[in-house]
Amino acid sequence: MSELIRQARLDHVDDVYQQLLQMHEGLDEAQSLKVCAKLILTLANHIGDSAVVMEAIELARRTAPMSAPGPG
Repeated sequence: MSELIRQARLDHVDDVYQQLLQMHEGLDEAQSLKVCAKLILTLANHIGDSAVVMEAIELARRTAPMSAPGPG
């Protein structure tokens, strides 16, 4: 079993970021969520280690910004 690598090691990170943004162009919210899910599942399959994927899910959830309370 591997551990989640947390240090930056992605080459061409700006290009990847731009592609992620462009991936959503022209899509409605439901389509954007679906394409994100497909990307996540593809990358999770590539990783191939459920424990690492679960650790990444927990990290993402724990560090996600909390929604601001609505008016009222």
